Amino acid sequence: MTEPVARLVPPHPGRESRDRLEILTALIGGPGFDPLFRDDVIRVPRDHPALHWNCLIEGCDGYIRARELCGNHLNRWREAEAAGVERLEFLRTATPVAAQKRLAAPGGCRVPRCGRPAERKVLVELCTFHLRRWQACAGSVHVLDDGEFEAWLSVQTPCTSFGACAAQCCTDLARSPLRLCEDHEKLYRRAGSPGGARLPSNWGRWLDRRGRSVAVAYDDEPAFRRWCRQVPPAPRPGQISLHGLSPLVTAELKWALHAYTQRSDHTRWWMHAILRVVDGCHGLTSMADYDLDGAGAHERMIVTEIRRDLEIVYVTPSESKTAGYIDFEHFGRRITHLNSRFDLTLIPQRWLRDLLWDHLADLLRSVDCPRGRGTYFAIRVAVQELAAFLEANAPGGGQDPPLLRAGHVELFVADHRRRARDQLPALRPSYHTRRPVVTDVTCKSTFDILRRIMRAALESGRTEPVGLDREFVVSFPAGDKPVFRPRSPYTDDTARSLAEPANLALLAQTDIEDRGARDIWETIVITGRRAGEVLGLRLDCVGIYNGVPLLWHDQTKVGNYNEAIRIPDHTYQRLRDRQRTTVTRFEQRYARTPTPQERATMAMFPRGYKNPHGTYPVSYTWFHGHFRRWLHGLNLGPAVPHQARHTLATRLLAAGASLAHIKRYLGHVSERMTEHYAKVALSDLDDVLQQVWVTGPGAPQPGQLISDRLTPLSSEQAHALAIDLGRRATPTEGGICTYQVVVDGGACPWKLDCEHCDKFVMTGADLLYWRRKREQWYSLAERAPTDEMADWLHQQFEPTARAIAGLERALAGLGLLDDAAALDLRRPQDYFHRLWTTAFRTTDLATIDGVEATA
Repeated sequence: MTEPVARLVPPHPGRESRDRLEILTALIGGPGFDPLFRDDVIRVPRDHPALHWNCLIEGCDGYIRARELCGNHLNRWREAEAAGVERLEFLRTATPVAAQKRLAAPGGCRVPRCGRPAERKVLVELCTFHLRRWQACAGSVHVLDDGEFEAWLSVQTPCTSFGACAAQCCTDLARSPLRLCEDHEKLYRRAGSPGGARLPSNWGRWLDRRGRSVAVAYDDEPAFRRWCRQVPPAPRPGQISLHGLSPLVTAELKWALHAYTQRSDHTRWWMHAILRVVDGCHGLTSMADYDLDGAGAHERMIVTEIRRDLEIVYVTPSESKTAGYIDFEHFGRRITHLNSRFDLTLIPQRWLRDLLWDHLADLLRSVDCPRGRGTYFAIRVAVQELAAFLEANAPGGGQDPPLLRAGHVELFVADHRRRARDQLPALRPSYHTRRPVVTDVTCKSTFDILRRIMRAALESGRTEPVGLDREFVVSFPAGDKPVFRPRSPYTDDTARSLAEPANLALLAQTDIEDRGARDIWETIVITGRRAGEVLGLRLDCVGIYNGVPLLWHDQTKVGNYNEAIRIPDHTYQRLRDRQRTTVTRFEQRYARTPTPQERATMAMFPRGYKNPHGTYPVSYTWFHGHFRRWLHGLNLGPAVPHQARHTLATRLLAAGASLAHIKRYLGHVSERMTEHYAKVALSDLDDVLQQVWVTGPGAPQPGQLISDRLTPLSSEQAHALAIDLGRRATPTEGGICTYQVVVDGGACPWKLDCEHCDKFVMTGADLLYWRRKREQWYSLAERAPTDEMADWLHQQFEPTARAIAGLERALAGLGLLDDAAALDLRRPQDYFHRLWTTAFRTTDLATIDGVEATA
């Protein structure tokens, strides 16, 4: 018996079974329970959101076998597919298969107060007695006139009911004095009439019509009654009969069906498999007794999920703590890509496992509960590593907490650092055959997590009942700061190969199911989005707004699709084609187009399993697997998709974009992170800052922003400033000279009086020079002999101060003020002597807005 089944088996069968039945009965009777599953005969309607069982072909009541088709229509579709017929065309033109069409449960006779069931094979809905009377009245022509028929019904005498069907599993009306419904009469005859129950000859004519009682004769009445108790329910479309099951199994199946329909990411429970599971439950006391050895694969899946849902109800959090696992469902949490039952049994020390359980419970109860599964894996790995060390080196295998001292922590820290230094395998047991290797990153994570767990246990008072020494708890150090090694951008050869159309076609060939591997990769390369942001795109994520194609995505990692970026036309068309492919796949499955509500929840790249409505996207593991195989075929060496983001950031910086713009485009929280992506060097920073131009002190409006390389002025504005940004420029002291005579090598007519020249501009690279110049003027004004002289000096410097303030505003708006203030390109003596500065390359500074000067 497996461990999950063992947890469902009550230690005291009698008392525990009653307790569990009471719990399930209370839940089933609660307001949150779906009323559809409260009766013992559950009739699932057609097109149920989770349990739809009907074939897609109109009028067919066959149970779905595969691809939303019943067995007969599935065979017909395979033949049509081989003949080249489109699936949508087949779904629209196929007709119901009579052999597979199941009859619905019979209704009552339409004669008022008549207690007998109606015949199924006619349309008038009359019992056998009234049907013959109507046929005699209407003759051989069955043309129904509503007024005539209703008048005939009102004068008919109702027939006495024969009661309910004698079969224990059936609730239909009996068809004859034998007290069996039509379906069970057929089943009784097919079984050879056990007990020999029979009616008198012509009982309807000689006894029933004359109001006499009809006696039933038996050869063996107990055998007949036994057959009535054991006969299975009659097959009905969408009907799940729980008659004949034990009360606990009945309640468990009801709760399991309800819990299944409440899940959004569920597997598919086929109706024919559910009925086989119900048939296998006869004679069982609980679902824990179900034998999975002789069951089919789908039945095993259904029973396993039923037991999982029951375990959440039966097992309390304290019991799960004792059993060695924590269930996220007990705290109302569901972590993406992580089983809600989180196993902790690989930690042998009970006290350490309990501390971990309490720590995880605190995380799950908090408002800052981690959303990713990596956090929980890292916490478990850290505690498992400590547990393995204590088991091998502590007294008694670490089972007795009072014996642990600070020296054991020091030995553990030294051993773990040595393993990280020498790249040795970890001590902890692994779920895989290959043992993991300790790295600097995992070493830091282990120390930080253990320190956090122990400090939290000490503050909450959990260490005192255990008897854990305080020195042991406080001895855990913080993790060492690992060497940060950010990913490098792609080399030019790698980037060119990964964008080659022929190579992209090879990537598409690896995607056999056409889930969009090539579209995902091209979108990552073009937009620079994270892989998770592209994988999680919604169906309606692209559109034209004011003539501009935009891509809406989640930049917050929490499902908030409120960020839009501009995309090229060819990327827009590729995503539109993928959008049509996804919609077509939905139409081929359900023979209809998705509703606006369904489109809002559908993924652009839906995964192919446990995703009936296309709401869940493909996983990163799926995409990375295709990318890795494609990369291996190209023989390009090691690379990961995230390097495309580094490559784009670096090239944006080289093209003149500022760090502030790159930070905003990539969605970073700080410029420090942007620097890791953009690979900022001193020369790169110089190139960025030198593109920020403001007018000098001699201009009509000092400090006005001329160009930040992203928002150049129009030709009219440039002409008004008497500066042609498309021509060459040359560096001068404190800025750049744009006077063409000087640029061509001529003498300056104003004798290098740049501060009073309207052809002089200041750049972001000269901010520190002008700040020191401002300090020099302020120092002169403070040492002036009179106030009038100080006011005159301030008045003379006022245009320069306005230009400096304008330059600071421009740099602050671009997020470059701190970088410009920290950039010192000149020697200290340059600020006090007039020198022709050559801090910038003339060929670089002569290129403004993409127009390169000629020598």
